[in-house]
Amino acid sequence: MAAGWEPRAGTGLEGAEWLPVLDIPAAARQRRWTVLLRWLLLLPQFVVVWLLSVAAFFVTVAGWFAALFTGRLPDGIFSFLGSVLVYRTRVNASSMLLVDRYPPFSFSAPDHPVQIELRATPLNRLAVLFRLFLMIPAAIVNNLAQAGWFAVSWVFWLIGIVLGRLPAPVFAATAAVARYGMRFTAYVTMLTPAYPKRLFGDEPVPQAAVRSGTRPLLLDTAARVLVVLFLLLGLAGHTVSGIVDYDRTDEDDYGLAPTAVPTR
Repeated sequence: MAAGWEPRAGTGLEGAEWLPVLDIPAAARQRRWTVLLRWLLLLPQFVVVWLLSVAAFFVTVAGWFAALFTGRLPDGIFSFLGSVLVYRTRVNASSMLLVDRYPPFSFSAPDHPVQIELRATPLNRLAVLFRLFLMIPAAIVNNLAQAGWFAVSWVFWLIGIVLGRLPAPVFAATAAVARYGMRFTAYVTMLTPAYPKRLFGDEPVPQAAVRSGTRPLLLDTAARVLVVLFLLLGLAGHTVSGIVDYDRTDEDDYGLAPTAVPTR
């Protein structure tokens, strides 16, 4: 499979701080039957993404050592990890009801509505060395946003079935979560030195500079409220889960858990 994106060489300060870009067309009508069966239809894609993620893990480890000594990812590793990222992003966009078109079983898909733009830039060796620690705050935000979105995804699924499309605020908030997750993965795999940011969208730009429905990604008040809701729901879910786990551990420690009664 060939790569479906063209990495651009980064130059100057812009290249050093280039954030990976997600391009998705604006919210449009979708076929209701594909919305109804979306996750079932994507089961083969989920398997492929899992297999690619396993391979990408080992390639990332190799890339970490290479970047630590050379200050950049080798071209082959950059190309493979970038191709896996765009493949995964297309599947995620489809599963999150951002697009109706089925993602192809190929890295190369120049006509697919979901595209990303990466730019190969130099990496700071010190930042590479401590990447596992530096990514923790972004990992927390990404985990909370993803968990919160998933908690209410069934509501968006029902809306999609009834309306045949996602309302603009729901689309924008969902795209924000998907884009942040893409940028987080790009940072973890050293495809970019830029820390993931702009979960709450971009600043407005002149109409002539608009490239897609998510470039720039503009969130109105309703969309931003939804993003905050995702974060709060994710935090609440982890808090409840932690309390339940703590209670179970406490019962086990003090002998309060049910035990087998010996019989004769």
